[in-house]
Amino acid sequence: MKPTILMMPRLADDAIASLKQSYTVIGPVYGDDAAGIPVEAKEARALVTYGGRRTSAELMDALPKLELIACYGTGIEGVDAAAAKARGIQLCNAADANARSVAEFAVGLMLNAMRGIGRGDRFVRDGLWTGRGIEPVSNTPDLAGRRVGIYGLGAIGSKIASRAAAFEMEVGYHSRSPKPDLPYQFHDSLLGLAIWADVLMIAVRASAETRHAVDDTVLNALGSEGYVVNISRGLVIDEEALCLALEQKRIGGAALDVFAVEPHVPERLRKLDNVVLTPHIAASSQDAKKAQLRTLLGNLKAFFAGRPMPAGVPL
Repeated sequence: MKPTILMMPRLADDAIASLKQSYTVIGPVYGDDAAGIPVEAKEARALVTYGGRRTSAELMDALPKLELIACYGTGIEGVDAAAAKARGIQLCNAADANARSVAEFAVGLMLNAMRGIGRGDRFVRDGLWTGRGIEPVSNTPDLAGRRVGIYGLGAIGSKIASRAAAFEMEVGYHSRSPKPDLPYQFHDSLLGLAIWADVLMIAVRASAETRHAVDDTVLNALGSEGYVVNISRGLVIDEEALCLALEQKRIGGAALDVFAVEPHVPERLRKLDNVVLTPHIAASSQDAKKAQLRTLLGNLKAFFAGRPMPAGVPL
């Protein structure tokens, strides 16, 4: 008899087909509370979800046979970890399955923001390229010789660092502790990193302690020629402070793949020309999705076989 799995978001068709080969799949379920859970989901031993979605104690209580919360991506911030631990529920994620793809996208956002690629595209499409009148989209800074400060030097941050170094950028970082095996400059505070950096790259894991860590003080420290790039979670930046800093040109620009309340993107950001906006797609490459699915399937197979999961998260 196949174990029952509850799928909270709708995964891609190939992912669902792969799951159905070994499991009875219930869902998708839209909404994050227990009210929308179908009766047959009470048999679910595993919940497949995204880490950014809320997985509350009430939801866990509505699933009396739940033994595992399996996050499809790398994030786990939406899971009430204390409630899971108290109920003996295990947790897993995709580990660093999408790290390469997210790092590539982060560097692409940095290039776009600093070199004005998006502005140049709009300039041509709007028929404004006449003669030598390219001043509105020219005179941009090179990456080479600039300082990129990476907030969070985990799997993704480390890959961003190596790619930035290939662009001849100077790399610094702030994380919970120094990483002496890596050849980058450690800063013992986020504010110190922002003062030093030309580009502040946000790659830290979202948590209560990182909420609004990038605030008005940090943005002011970055300065009028500085850029901020976020491929982490929207809650790490104080979005109101960022809007003001961009509107008042207290920073040079921003590139954002994540936002405070997705899919809502403030009108204030959407109408600005000094910010690049994408719809949370840094981890959405074909290769990343395949890697995440392999990790999910590996976690589930190991769990139901009573073996350690390849990407289990300690609680």
